[in-house]
Amino acid sequence: MAAVTTGSITRYRVMAYVTGLVLLLLVLVAMPLKYLADRPALVESVGPVHGFLYAAYLAAAIDLAYRARWSLTRTVLVLLAGTIPFAVFIVERRVAADATAQRSAATG
Repeated sequence: MAAVTTGSITRYRVMAYVTGLVLLLLVLVAMPLKYLADRPALVESVGPVHGFLYAAYLAAAIDLAYRARWSLTRTVLVLLAGTIPFAVFIVERRVAADATAQRSAATG
């Protein structure tokens, strides 16, 4: 059985922050430029970057979910948080605190 490690928590936290920041850039800057100023260039470059980073976020979150033995519902909700602006930051704090507490309890 895999155990929650500091590395798995750190990977998840880094990917959550990076994915969240790029999503905010996409939603708050690039999309308004595309639709209000008819300048789609930023969406065309930031969009694929967010897609790649979201895939890495999914991998990190699934790894942590497996190690922490999350329910399917919790796993899916954490995975979806990477698609909702600001939600990923809120979810990251709670997930990191829970995973750290679980790791501490397991190590004694």
